[in-house]
Amino acid sequence: FKGELQRLGFDTGASETPITPVLVGESEAAIRFSDALFEVGVFVTSVVYPTVALDKARLRAIVTGAHSDEHLERALEAFDRIGRELGIVAG
Repeated sequence: FKGELQRLGFDTGASETPITPVLVGESEAAIRFSDALFEVGVFVTSVVYPTVALDKARLRAIVTGAHSDEHLERALEAFDRIGRELGIVAG
């Protein structure tokens, strides 16, 4: 999942845990991204200021053994489409 997000152009930071950060930058963008993903059935939380620095907002995704390949593919498709729509990654 993390590798595919990177291939799509997302910055996933240096996490080596099941938690995958997707660095977005501005808090407002992270909140919009999280909300848009939720609308299509992908639950990730936004982490924004003051929890992180003003320009270090991110999404927080967690993959578990309960997620099927289909779940992950659907999530990646949503990340790709919405990330491009919001200008988070180049389209």
